[in-house]
Amino acid sequence: MNTQTQKVSGLDVAAIRQEFPILSEQVNGKPLVYLDNAATSQKPQCVIDTINHYYAAQNSNVHRGVHYLSQLATREYEGARDIIKKFLNAASDKEIIFTKGTTDAINLVAMSYGRKFIKEGDEIIISAMEHHANIVPWQMLCEQTGAVLRVIPMNDDGELLMEEYEKLLSPKTKIVAVAYVSNSLGTINPVHRIIELAHAQDVPVLIDGAQSAPHLKVDVRELDCDFYAFSGHKVCGPTGIGVLYGKQQWLEQMPPVQGGGDMIKVVTFEKTTYNDLPYKLEAGTPHIEGGIGLGRAIQYLESIGLDKIAAYEHELLEYATEVIGGIKGVRLIGTANQKASVLSFVIDDIHPHDIGTILDQEGIAVRAGHHCAQPVMKRFGVPATARASFAFYNTKEEIDALATALQKVIEVFG
Repeated sequence: MNTQTQKVSGLDVAAIRQEFPILSEQVNGKPLVYLDNAATSQKPQCVIDTINHYYAAQNSNVHRGVHYLSQLATREYEGARDIIKKFLNAASDKEIIFTKGTTDAINLVAMSYGRKFIKEGDEIIISAMEHHANIVPWQMLCEQTGAVLRVIPMNDDGELLMEEYEKLLSPKTKIVAVAYVSNSLGTINPVHRIIELAHAQDVPVLIDGAQSAPHLKVDVRELDCDFYAFSGHKVCGPTGIGVLYGKQQWLEQMPPVQGGGDMIKVVTFEKTTYNDLPYKLEAGTPHIEGGIGLGRAIQYLESIGLDKIAAYEHELLEYATEVIGGIKGVRLIGTANQKASVLSFVIDDIHPHDIGTILDQEGIAVRAGHHCAQPVMKRFGVPATARASFAFYNTKEEIDALATALQKVIEVFG
């Protein structure tokens, strides 16, 4: 199939690829095949131009400035917040907190909500497939408060055991925090049911949306989650910027975890009065160009259509599962019925780092390691996996190139 005329699921993939300058680069003399999208996505020219334009024509600090550039930068920055509010279908701009990323957002909830509501003997539920960013902050909170961490187990396909989850929920449970999509397995978790069961016992739920925001349309009000976190750099936006959505009823009760500019109304040596939402939880000069760039990235994704993106990426995943899974010696790790575009695998007697190194020589970028999910690796009895993760600008021809290179890996290691 000619990638220059390829149209799948209503997407003109060849035209889309032209909007990403880096995809025309070469690595080791070979055309770049970028299959590391779960780690970070590539950036379209419109996002790059937006960031450049901010520095060239809008650069100023936001909020409180009376001069033209400050007002312009503030309008663009707060406009991005409104774009994100609509992207998630949040009820108010007050429910959109800018953070450094998903990790920062989860830590914010752990430190703020945790400080306010969690005490000794309380329980926090996470799942066995969480990224370290949704494990360590809760462990730290447990160490500080005397709370107890509970873990939802999973089966050999990488699916959560929901009956075990129901057993874990109790009057001691104070929050449930789970990934919508596993970064290491690609599993799409039944978050609607997870939230429904938790809410039946008045337990709030945080959803780690780092891997779902790029691939699935999310309506936080329909989902009814209490918190939802995602990162800009995984949705074609800049690094160092992310979002915490929180229901206003929770955010209003949560104390700031950082003090300084923007999060205050009045400061005296005797007492400080905190600012209104969302600024109460956004201390200091923000990542202004990051927020503006993230807003532009979301507009770009919406111009293509999240439903079309999801459908096409599902086609890529099905094709890759068949082609890569059909190679003798390759074992797929994570075979859930519901998956997003992540394919993790191992090859008999070949370390994933060696796989990744040889693939790199062929111009193919995959991720090799434990993917910040060491408990998952332990669960499946492997030290690491190789992970190919797909985006809407990837093609079946690139999957074929991966398959050919993997055959070379097997030949090299005999």
